[in-house]
This record gives sequence, C-alpha cells and structure tokens, in this order.
Amino acid sequence: MNPQRPSFLAALLLASAAMLAPALGLAQQNGGKPAAPAEEPDTLILSDTLNYDDAKKESVFTGNVILTRGPMTLRSDKLVMREDADGFQHGTATVEPGKLVFIRQENPEKFEILEAKGLRAVYNGKSEEIEVIGQAVITRFICGKPFDNIQGERVIYRQKTETYQAYGGPNSAAQGGRVRSLAQPRAKADAAAAACKQKSASGG
Repeated sequence: MNPQRPSFLAALLLASAAMLAPALGLAQQNGGKPAAPAEEPDTLILSDTLNYDDAKKESVFTGNVILTRGPMTLRSDKLVMREDADGFQHGTATVEPGKLVFIRQENPEKFEILEAKGLRAVYNGKSEEIEVIGQAVITRFICGKPFDNIQGERVIYRQKTETYQAYGGPNSAAQGGRVRSLAQPRAKADAAAAACKQKSASGG
C-alpha cells in the first residue's frame, strides 16, 4: 500500500522557518548579482500571550494559538518555536487534556484538503521532519469527501524523501494500538477531483 504523502506537513515546515528567523538575505549569487528570494506568504500567529527570549532564540505562544500561512492552518493551545546554533528551526505544538492539535492544508487546484490531528506535533528543521504524536490521524479529503486515512500512535513525515511512517502503540488512534491505513485507488481520487472541477466550472 502506498498512501499519498501528506504535503500539508511540508507547509508546516515552511511556516516554522518564518516565525523566528528574520527575512533571509540574498545568499546566492548569480553572475555576480544576488538571486531574488522566492516570494513566500505571510505568517500570522494569534495567541493570548507571547514570550520571546532573544538569548535562547525562543518564542512561546500560548492560549488558543492559531497559525495561518497561505492555505495552511495550525491550531493548538501552546506553540514553542526555537532556533538552534546552526539556524535551524524547531517547534512543538501541544494542547490541554481532552484536545488535539489540528493542522489543515488546502489545495484548491486539486479540490483537496489534508488534515492532521494529534496530541502533539513536533518539527525538526535540521532533519526536515514533522511528527504527530498521540492519537495521530491523517485524512485526505477530495471535494469534501474523505478518501485516504491513516491512524496510529505516531506519524512521521520526512520532507527530504517525501515519505512518512506510522507506528502503533497504546496511545494509537486505531483500535488495539495498531496502525490503520485506508487508501483508495488513485484513479478513483482523480475521477472525484475531475467531477468536482467540472461541477465547479458549470457553477453547480
């Protein structure tokens, strides 16, 4: 089984880099001229409190934290972002008991929405990995209908290889502490997206 990779997690990786680090300078040269940086969407973080420690290069957002960056949204009760000595970004999103961290990425061109839920989400900028921990669930929707779903105790997404892994355990979202993966045929997903595109074009 080869479930679709959750590309919305890659968007979270990009969002993390924009939180603490100042705008990047023109680091690359092209024929003696600085290369123009790629345009990136703004990152907006709403929270009840924000504590920033310049010495530690750490920002702590608490209280109904809502991060939006382009089509990506992250919701948690606490978000801790820090920068290591090499300039890599690291972040941890957590929630109060009885709640789940929520990540949503929209792809209007494909009529696709990807959602991830878990007790905690951890980002490692150096290895370019994001891990959803505790009651982890990832679901892909097409035209508003769920198509692919993976459940486990931990789900790790690796941006460099564009792959992810799921692990079972006592705190798995699936019954019996197992990993549960449901992936529908790609042709069926493509057909659903095409039908939704046709319906949208006709104003239906």
